[in-house]
Amino acid sequence: MTYPETLQYLYTQLPMFTRVGVSAFKSDLTNTIALCQKLGNPQKQFKSVHVGGTNGKGSTSHMLAAVLQTAGYKTGLYTSPHLLDFRERIRVNGEMITEQTVVEFVQQHLNDFEAIKPSFFEMTVALAFDYFAQQKVDIAIVEVGLGGRLDSTNIIIPLLSIITNIGWDHMNILGDTLQLIASEKAGIIKPNIPVIIGEYQPEVAEVFIAKATLENAPIKFASQQWEAGQKADSGQYMGRKLDLTLTNITTTSPQPETHTLKLDLIGTYQIKNVKTVLTTLDELKLQGYSIDHQQIETALTNVKALTGLRGRWDILSYNPLVICDTGHNPEGIAEVLKNIAGTTFAQLHFVIGMVNDKDINQILSMLPHNATYYFCKPDIPRGLDAETLKDKAESFALYGDAYTDVAAALRAAKNAATINDLVFVGGSTFVVAEVV
Repeated sequence: MTYPETLQYLYTQLPMFTRVGVSAFKSDLTNTIALCQKLGNPQKQFKSVHVGGTNGKGSTSHMLAAVLQTAGYKTGLYTSPHLLDFRERIRVNGEMITEQTVVEFVQQHLNDFEAIKPSFFEMTVALAFDYFAQQKVDIAIVEVGLGGRLDSTNIIIPLLSIITNIGWDHMNILGDTLQLIASEKAGIIKPNIPVIIGEYQPEVAEVFIAKATLENAPIKFASQQWEAGQKADSGQYMGRKLDLTLTNITTTSPQPETHTLKLDLIGTYQIKNVKTVLTTLDELKLQGYSIDHQQIETALTNVKALTGLRGRWDILSYNPLVICDTGHNPEGIAEVLKNIAGTTFAQLHFVIGMVNDKDINQILSMLPHNATYYFCKPDIPRGLDAETLKDKAESFALYGDAYTDVAAALRAAKNAATINDLVFVGGSTFVVAEVV
């Protein structure tokens, strides 16, 4: 098969969450275990950090990978979903897996796929682990796909586990309370393996503490480890950096550890994520990794260039200012709206599309009434029809027109905007994938 033919096989022959939704999610790890056994259990051949949570796990994973590769470690990075190219999911030192490697893996294991019948995600995880083992990475950052306890990535035994936060997402799979969702995410906490929780959230903290206690896993809350100071003018887009000072507030030494950072990920929600990253790096240093201040500060200034990360409060153009963001659940949209509120503009043009299995009512209820909306459908089977979204939005006093696709909606928004306006594109990762 050629590379396009291989992708076509993966996208159509294997159950894929973006295509069929919940039915692609497996209720156990049997397929992943069986497939990795066929490969000689590659997940046991490299060290790893496991990153879960509702929001921020992608940014956290990319920042960690940027620091580790800057510190001289050959670093694997597994994330999902991809935006433009399937190979974005699997990187070593920022370089995507080659097309030929993907083709050869699929051709070599077609019989195994027929016998085991893995999902698209299960196959991708196995490919990533096999590639990291072949590449002999020093360490791999492995992002959870969905949930934690039953996620295909949860067959690794990592150096440490991270759970960024808990929010309302995938309730039809993970549960309809924050405590149930937290319990699923806590499934990546393993015996005697340190765990770092990004945000202390009173409503779910005890879920993590109880699970960590049961597993004898040392636990830290990153938000209680670091204090962040932000310059008053930080985040202005012409500078394209988020200026922060991070101080370790738990140290007993007379000179607490302090980092002066210029993040190239400029969304203010990255302040939460960078606390998680710094707490993780301190734990890795305790485990023998050599990472210094300068390497951390250099890496966090260049995460996009080092890892290829896109779609996080991402500036697409100026005059008018066009920004996209992958935030798509209530907590993610809340962070987007904070950043919109911190931006100077005359009029807001909001290009929005969603998928059909989200709680769209809660998200629509949060959106500003004084924006002009451009409703569209992301080009995936789970995409919500643009006219349906428009009709639902009108019941929340959100007005605009429906468009045939994302490109048409963005084109209309840019044509209507003046140079002092803001065009925002979001509502779904899959909408952002069509504009970056």
